[in-house]
Amino acid sequence: MAKVKTTGADSPSRLIDGRIKELGDWRGAMLGKVRKLIHEADPEVIEEWKWRGVPVWEHAGIICTGETYKAAVKLTFAKGAALPDPAGLFNSSLEGNVRRAIDIHEGDKLNEKALKALIRAAVELNMSKKKR
Repeated sequence: MAKVKTTGADSPSRLIDGRIKELGDWRGAMLGKVRKLIHEADPEVIEEWKWRGVPVWEHAGIICTGETYKAAVKLTFAKGAALPDPAGLFNSSLEGNVRRAIDIHEGDKLNEKALKALIRAAVELNMSKKKR
């Protein structure tokens, strides 16, 4: 299970659980699915809740955030521009020098294998930067 900074009812994991439940539609289901894939790709991931309500997954630094909008679930990778993306998952925030994002819309088919590879690459990048 995830390593979590717990503070009772307001632990990051419980707040993320709450967000998924509160959405109650395809966005909640997708956020839950993405969260599961992140944990499968990196069992040591730490869940955080930042910026007044954004789920954040970290391992030696931020891996990605999971924002929800009316028409999309957006996974923003903190150092996405430095990550290999052979499957072409990044489809948003492509103009920046650092971040990259994946906008997932209702009905989109998620390439689970490619997403897990992206998560692992983000962790490796964070770990390599931490060692320096």
